[in-house]
Amino acid sequence: MKLKMGAMLAGLTALLSCNMQSTSKTKTTTQDSIPEVITLFNGKDMNDWTPKIRLHKVGDNYANTFRVEDGLLKVRYDGYEDFNQQYGHIGYNTPYSYYYLRIEYRFVDEQAKGGEGWAWRNSGVMLHGQKPETMLKDQDFPISVEGQFLGGDGTTTRTTSNLCTPGTHVVIDQKLYTAHCINSTSKTYHGDQWVTADFLVLGDSVIQHILEDNVVMAYSKTQIGGDNVEPYDPKQKQDGKALTGGYIYLQSESHPIDFRKVDLYDLSAYKDSPADIERIVKHIQQKKK
Repeated sequence: MKLKMGAMLAGLTALLSCNMQSTSKTKTTTQDSIPEVITLFNGKDMNDWTPKIRLHKVGDNYANTFRVEDGLLKVRYDGYEDFNQQYGHIGYNTPYSYYYLRIEYRFVDEQAKGGEGWAWRNSGVMLHGQKPETMLKDQDFPISVEGQFLGGDGTTTRTTSNLCTPGTHVVIDQKLYTAHCINSTSKTYHGDQWVTADFLVLGDSVIQHILEDNVVMAYSKTQIGGDNVEPYDPKQKQDGKALTGGYIYLQSESHPIDFRKVDLYDLSAYKDSPADIERIVKHIQQKKK
Protein backbone atom coordinates (compact mmCIF):
# COMPACT_ATOMS: atom_id res chain seq x y z
CA MET A 1 0.00 0.00 0.00
CA LYS A 2 3.02 2.28 0.38
CA LEU A 3 3.34 3.72 -3.10
CA LYS A 4 5.52 6.53 -4.42
CA MET A 5 3.65 9.39 -6.10
CA GLY A 6 4.65 8.27 -9.58
CA ALA A 7 3.22 4.82 -9.01
CA MET A 8 0.15 6.32 -7.41
CA LEU A 9 -0.53 8.54 -10.39
CA ALA A 10 0.11 5.75 -12.85
CA GLY A 11 -2.50 3.58 -11.18
CA LEU A 12 -5.08 6.20 -10.27
CA THR A 13 -6.86 6.31 -13.62
CA ALA A 14 -7.34 2.54 -13.62
CA LEU A 15 -8.57 2.63 -10.04
CA LEU A 16 -11.02 5.41 -10.73
CA SER A 17 -12.24 3.68 -13.89
CA CYS A 18 -13.19 0.68 -11.77
CA ASN A 19 -14.90 2.69 -9.02
CA MET A 20 -16.43 5.75 -10.70
CA GLN A 21 -19.72 5.15 -12.45
CA SER A 22 -19.26 8.30 -14.50
CA THR A 23 -16.08 7.26 -16.31
CA SER A 24 -18.05 6.53 -19.46
CA LYS A 25 -18.72 10.27 -19.59
CA THR A 26 -15.08 11.24 -19.09
CA LYS A 27 -14.33 14.75 -20.22
CA THR A 28 -11.24 16.90 -20.22
CA THR A 29 -11.28 20.38 -18.80
CA THR A 30 -9.19 23.27 -20.04
CA GLN A 31 -5.62 22.07 -20.35
CA ASP A 32 -3.40 23.14 -17.45
CA SER A 33 -6.37 24.43 -15.41
CA ILE A 34 -5.75 24.03 -11.69
CA PRO A 35 -8.31 24.76 -8.96
CA GLU A 36 -7.42 27.60 -6.62
CA VAL A 37 -6.44 26.58 -3.12
CA ILE A 38 -9.17 27.15 -0.52
CA THR A 39 -7.64 28.11 2.81
CA LEU A 40 -9.93 26.50 5.38
CA PHE A 41 -7.90 27.88 8.29
CA ASN A 42 -6.92 31.51 7.65
CA GLY A 43 -4.49 31.87 10.57
CA LYS A 44 -6.65 34.60 12.14
CA ASP A 45 -9.92 33.18 13.44
CA MET A 46 -12.32 30.23 13.49
CA ASN A 47 -15.30 32.06 12.01
CA ASP A 48 -15.83 29.39 9.36
CA TRP A 49 -15.72 26.53 11.86
CA THR A 50 -18.21 25.03 14.34
CA PRO A 51 -17.06 23.24 17.50
CA LYS A 52 -18.85 20.19 18.88
CA ILE A 53 -17.51 18.84 22.17
CA ARG A 54 -19.05 15.84 23.93
CA LEU A 55 -21.36 16.79 26.84
CA HIS A 56 -21.77 20.28 25.38
CA LYS A 57 -24.09 21.83 22.81
CA VAL A 58 -23.12 22.42 19.20
CA GLY A 59 -21.19 25.68 18.95
CA ASP A 60 -20.05 25.68 22.60
CA ASN A 61 -16.25 25.91 22.53
CA TYR A 62 -15.98 24.56 26.07
CA ALA A 63 -13.00 25.90 28.08
CA ASN A 64 -11.64 27.55 24.95
CA THR A 65 -10.53 24.14 23.71
CA PHE A 66 -10.05 25.39 20.17
CA ARG A 67 -8.24 28.73 19.87
CA VAL A 68 -6.16 30.76 17.42
CA GLU A 69 -2.83 32.02 18.72
CA ASP A 70 0.37 32.96 16.89
CA GLY A 71 -1.22 32.13 13.56
CA LEU A 72 -1.96 28.56 14.68
CA LEU A 73 -5.19 26.72 15.37
CA LYS A 74 -4.43 25.23 18.78
CA VAL A 75 -6.16 22.52 20.81
CA ARG A 76 -5.58 23.06 24.54
CA TYR A 77 -6.94 21.79 27.88
CA ASP A 78 -5.78 24.32 30.47
CA GLY A 79 -9.45 25.02 31.26
CA TYR A 80 -10.26 21.37 32.06
CA GLU A 81 -10.19 19.95 35.58
CA ASP A 82 -10.40 16.47 34.04
CA PHE A 83 -10.77 15.44 30.41
CA ASN A 84 -13.68 13.12 31.27
CA GLN A 85 -14.02 11.74 27.74
CA GLN A 86 -15.05 15.15 26.44
CA TYR A 87 -13.95 14.32 22.92
CA GLY A 88 -14.03 17.41 20.75
CA HIS A 89 -14.27 18.18 17.06
CA ILE A 90 -14.33 21.40 15.11
CA GLY A 91 -16.00 21.18 11.71
CA TYR A 92 -15.56 23.40 8.68
CA ASN A 93 -18.93 24.85 7.77
CA THR A 94 -18.88 23.88 4.07
CA PRO A 95 -19.24 20.22 3.06
CA TYR A 96 -17.09 18.75 0.28
CA SER A 97 -17.07 15.54 -1.71
CA TYR A 98 -14.18 15.57 -4.24
CA TYR A 99 -11.02 17.27 -3.02
CA TYR A 100 -7.34 17.20 -2.14
CA LEU A 101 -6.69 18.18 1.47
CA ARG A 102 -3.38 19.24 3.03
CA ILE A 103 -2.94 19.54 6.80
CA GLU A 104 0.18 20.51 8.73
CA TYR A 105 0.15 19.50 12.40
CA ARG A 106 2.40 18.90 15.39
CA PHE A 107 1.87 17.42 18.85
CA VAL A 108 3.11 19.50 21.80
CA ASP A 109 3.22 19.56 25.62
CA GLU A 110 1.62 17.00 27.93
CA GLN A 111 -1.66 15.11 27.74
CA ALA A 112 -4.64 16.46 29.67
CA LYS A 113 -5.44 14.94 33.05
CA GLY A 114 -7.91 12.11 32.64
CA GLY A 115 -7.02 11.36 29.01
CA GLU A 116 -6.93 7.66 28.14
CA GLY A 117 -3.60 6.00 27.44
CA TRP A 118 -4.51 5.31 23.82
CA ALA A 119 -5.18 9.04 23.31
CA TRP A 120 -1.59 10.11 24.09
CA ARG A 121 -0.35 12.09 21.08
CA ASN A 122 -3.52 11.08 19.28
CA SER A 123 -5.72 13.32 17.11
CA GLY A 124 -7.01 13.27 13.56
CA VAL A 125 -9.08 14.66 10.71
CA MET A 126 -12.61 13.40 10.12
CA LEU A 127 -13.67 13.07 6.46
CA HIS A 128 -17.22 12.76 5.08
CA GLY A 129 -18.51 13.72 8.54
CA GLN A 130 -22.12 14.33 9.47
CA LYS A 131 -23.26 17.93 9.93
CA PRO A 132 -22.33 19.30 13.40
CA GLU A 133 -25.94 20.30 14.13
CA THR A 134 -27.05 16.67 13.69
CA MET A 135 -24.82 15.37 16.51
CA LEU A 136 -26.38 14.66 19.90
CA LYS A 137 -25.10 16.50 22.97
CA ASP A 138 -23.51 13.35 24.42
CA GLN A 139 -22.27 11.95 21.10
CA ASP A 140 -18.57 11.12 21.20
CA PHE A 141 -17.58 11.24 17.50
CA PRO A 142 -19.22 12.35 14.28
CA ILE A 143 -20.20 9.57 11.91
CA SER A 144 -17.25 9.81 9.52
CA VAL A 145 -14.03 8.21 8.34
CA GLU A 146 -10.96 9.36 10.24
CA GLY A 147 -7.41 9.99 9.15
CA GLN A 148 -5.86 9.28 12.54
CA PHE A 149 -2.79 11.29 13.60
CA LEU A 150 -0.38 9.63 16.06
CA GLY A 151 2.94 10.89 17.40
CA GLY A 152 5.91 8.77 18.43
CA ASP A 153 7.49 8.45 21.90
CA GLY A 154 11.07 8.64 20.64
CA THR A 155 11.70 4.91 20.36
CA THR A 156 8.58 2.87 19.58
CA THR A 157 7.21 2.41 16.06
CA ARG A 158 3.85 4.17 15.79
CA THR A 159 2.36 4.87 12.37
CA THR A 160 0.26 7.91 11.53
CA SER A 161 -2.40 8.74 8.92
CA ASN A 162 -4.08 5.52 9.98
CA LEU A 163 -7.76 4.78 9.29
CA CYS A 164 -10.48 4.69 11.94
CA THR A 165 -14.19 4.25 11.24
CA PRO A 166 -16.65 5.74 13.76
CA GLY A 167 -20.04 4.53 12.55
CA THR A 168 -18.69 3.63 9.12
CA HIS A 169 -17.28 0.83 6.96
CA VAL A 170 -14.95 0.93 3.96
CA VAL A 171 -13.68 -1.48 1.33
CA ILE A 172 -9.96 -2.39 1.31
CA ASP A 173 -8.54 -4.78 -1.29
CA GLN A 174 -12.09 -5.53 -2.45
CA LYS A 175 -13.15 -6.66 1.03
CA LEU A 176 -15.51 -4.87 3.41
CA TYR A 177 -13.50 -3.65 6.41
CA THR A 178 -15.60 -3.60 9.57
CA ALA A 179 -13.01 -3.31 12.37
CA HIS A 180 -12.52 0.13 13.93
CA CYS A 181 -8.90 1.04 13.12
CA ILE A 182 -6.17 -0.18 10.80
CA ASN A 183 -2.59 1.05 10.73
CA SER A 184 -1.10 2.71 7.69
CA THR A 185 2.35 1.89 6.30
CA SER A 186 3.86 5.22 7.35
CA LYS A 187 7.06 5.81 9.25
CA THR A 188 6.95 7.15 12.82
CA TYR A 189 7.14 10.90 13.47
CA HIS A 190 8.69 11.45 16.89
CA GLY A 191 8.73 14.58 19.03
CA ASP A 192 7.17 17.95 18.23
CA GLN A 193 8.07 18.05 14.54
CA TRP A 194 5.64 19.40 11.95
CA VAL A 195 4.03 16.73 9.79
CA THR A 196 2.31 17.33 6.43
CA ALA A 197 -0.59 14.93 5.90
CA ASP A 198 -2.37 14.90 2.52
CA PHE A 199 -5.67 13.25 1.63
CA LEU A 200 -7.09 12.60 -1.83
CA VAL A 201 -10.85 12.23 -1.41
CA LEU A 202 -13.02 11.33 -4.40
CA GLY A 203 -16.54 10.77 -3.14
CA ASP A 204 -17.01 7.13 -2.20
CA SER A 205 -14.77 6.00 -5.06
CA VAL A 206 -11.27 6.45 -3.66
CA ILE A 207 -9.68 7.92 -0.54
CA GLN A 208 -5.90 7.94 -0.17
CA HIS A 209 -3.80 9.03 2.83
CA ILE A 210 -0.50 10.47 1.61
CA LEU A 211 2.70 11.29 3.51
CA GLU A 212 5.89 12.52 1.82
CA ASP A 213 4.49 11.51 -1.57
CA ASN A 214 3.76 7.98 -0.34
CA VAL A 215 0.25 6.54 -0.32
CA VAL A 216 0.20 4.94 3.12
CA MET A 217 -3.50 4.02 3.22
CA ALA A 218 -6.14 3.59 0.51
CA TYR A 219 -9.76 2.48 0.53
CA SER A 220 -13.09 2.93 -1.26
CA LYS A 221 -16.85 2.53 -0.97
CA THR A 222 -17.14 4.60 2.21
CA GLN A 223 -20.49 3.87 3.83
CA ILE A 224 -22.39 4.17 7.10
CA GLY A 225 -22.29 1.08 9.29
CA GLY A 226 -20.96 -0.56 12.44
CA ASP A 227 -20.25 0.73 15.91
CA ASN A 228 -17.70 3.01 17.64
CA VAL A 229 -19.96 6.04 17.79
CA GLU A 230 -22.54 6.67 20.51
CA PRO A 231 -25.10 7.86 21.20
CA TYR A 232 -26.46 8.97 17.86
CA ASP A 233 -29.67 10.03 16.18
CA PRO A 234 -30.95 6.92 14.32
CA LYS A 235 -32.01 9.16 11.45
CA GLN A 236 -28.34 9.99 10.88
CA LYS A 237 -27.10 6.40 10.94
CA GLN A 238 -28.62 4.56 8.03
CA ASP A 239 -26.36 1.53 7.78
CA GLY A 240 -25.32 0.69 4.24
CA LYS A 241 -25.86 4.22 2.93
CA ALA A 242 -22.96 5.42 0.77
CA LEU A 243 -20.90 8.29 2.15
CA THR A 244 -20.11 10.40 -0.88
CA GLY A 245 -19.30 13.67 0.91
CA GLY A 246 -19.65 15.57 4.13
CA TYR A 247 -17.93 17.82 6.64
CA ILE A 248 -14.25 18.01 7.55
CA TYR A 249 -13.41 18.02 11.27
CA LEU A 250 -10.21 18.47 13.28
CA GLN A 251 -10.10 16.49 16.48
CA SER A 252 -9.54 17.01 20.20
CA GLU A 253 -8.81 13.76 22.07
CA SER A 254 -6.91 15.01 25.17
CA HIS A 255 -3.42 15.71 23.81
CA PRO A 256 -2.50 19.29 22.78
CA ILE A 257 -1.93 19.71 19.06
CA ASP A 258 -1.26 22.64 16.72
CA PHE A 259 -2.50 23.06 13.14
CA ARG A 260 -0.81 25.66 10.97
CA LYS A 261 -2.26 24.77 7.57
CA VAL A 262 -5.60 23.34 6.45
CA ASP A 263 -5.80 23.81 2.68
CA LEU A 264 -8.20 22.26 0.20
CA TYR A 265 -8.32 21.96 -3.58
CA ASP A 266 -11.90 21.38 -4.75
CA LEU A 267 -11.88 18.68 -7.44
CA SER A 268 -15.64 18.50 -8.00
CA ALA A 269 -15.34 20.12 -11.45
CA TYR A 270 -13.02 17.27 -12.50
CA LYS A 271 -14.98 14.34 -11.07
CA ASP A 272 -15.64 12.90 -14.54
CA SER A 273 -11.99 13.11 -15.61
CA PRO A 274 -9.50 10.81 -13.86
CA ALA A 275 -6.74 12.12 -16.14
CA ASP A 276 -7.33 15.69 -14.95
CA ILE A 277 -7.34 14.56 -11.32
CA GLU A 278 -3.99 12.83 -11.87
CA ARG A 279 -2.58 15.98 -13.46
CA ILE A 280 -3.80 18.22 -10.63
CA VAL A 281 -2.49 15.91 -7.90
CA LYS A 282 0.89 15.86 -9.61
CA HIS A 283 0.88 19.67 -9.76
CA ILE A 284 0.00 19.97 -6.07
CA GLN A 285 2.81 17.61 -5.10
CA GLN A 286 5.37 19.39 -7.25
CA LYS A 287 4.26 22.76 -5.91
CA LYS A 288 5.09 21.62 -2.37
CA LYS A 289 8.73 20.93 -3.26
